[in-house]
Amino acid sequence: MRLGRLNNGNPPGDPNAAPRCGAATRCGHPCQGPAMANGRCRMHGGTATGPRTAEGRQRIAKARTSTGMHTAGMRELREELALLRRIAKAATEAT
Repeated sequence: MRLGRLNNGNPPGDPNAAPRCGAATRCGHPCQGPAMANGRCRMHGGTATGPRTAEGRQRIAKARTSTGMHTAGMRELREELALLRRIAKAATEAT
């Protein structure tokens, strides 16, 4: 058996001695995967809940702008172009 460093903050030594997840599996038995720092394994760790503060929400919204097509300036530009198209269509239909 290999003894040494373990992942996820578990103490070094025997991997079989690491704390276990214990979450209910599909068949109803407790999960036997090694637990991470939050007490659950990598599969039962839970999903991210997202940013909690207003500052965090703004930071995520800014980070999610990958192409620049959904920035406030681009939205305004698209609205102006749509208005110009409506005006041009109304002008061509009036003549």
